[in-house]
Amino acid sequence: QVQLVESGGGLVQAGGSLRLSCAASGRTISMYTMGWFRQAPGKEREFVVAIAWSGYTYYQDSVKGRFTISRDNAKNTVYLQMNSLNIEDTAVYYCAAGNTTPQRMGVMKSGINYWGKGTLVTVSS
Repeated sequence: QVQLVESGGGLVQAGGSLRLSCAASGRTISMYTMGWFRQAPGKEREFVVAIAWSGYTYYQDSVKGRFTISRDNAKNTVYLQMNSLNIEDTAVYYCAAGNTTPQRMGVMKSGINYWGKGTLVTVSS
């Protein structure tokens, strides 16, 4: 079993930045694809970005150039650096881990074995 705990959410003004962390425990995540999803009020959960064990990344188009995913396997942690935030980025952000590829995680939302409980990001105008 893997437990995922997100942190780093909060209130930020449009144009600002936040860095989310996803700390894993229970077992190493070094061979998992790790991803971030988000769910805005009244909307379905949507894929944001994923990173394979190799470091290969796959981004949703709307966050390309603004968000950066990274992983530190020694710390069993995944990060999401979010820059140039806008109001549409307001959502609960969830960390996910799976035996899959970043594209499968993003396009098919398949192969996800574990979810975190989320951290709220609110972007104000």
